Amino acid sequence: MLAFLVIYGIFLFVMKLLKNFLLQLAVGVLGFYLADHFISEVTLESTETLFYAGITIGIINFFIRPIIKLITFPLRLLTLGLFTFFINIGIVWFTKALFEGVEIEGFIALLYTTIIIWIMEFITHTFSK
Repeated sequence: MLAFLVIYGIFLFVMKLLKNFLLQLAVGVLGFYLADHFISEVTLESTETLFYAGITIGIINFFIRPIIKLITFPLRLLTLGLFTFFINIGIVWFTKALFEGVEIEGFIALLYTTIIIWIMEFITHTFSK
């Protein structure tokens, strides 16, 4: 009976991780789509580029961002969490640099794209609990 409860607990944990991973992928794709649609300085070459860039930002947000947040914890503590926004800007910039079909012209467009993706993350994580 105890073994069953342990296995069931592990199963629930893995399902929660999988749900969060899929949400990160969806947020990345939807965030880039909304940025492309509403910000004139953001252009995506094709739908394929949209999906690849969105999936890449979702993977980075799920796997690498927690490590970066752990490493920069003292700096985030010193800035009362404001540095987290700069981490997000860096992730969006890195994703833009990986794909030639993603064009974000200027820092203001990069800032707005980051804000859109952050709002999407906030909404999905608020309502997914």
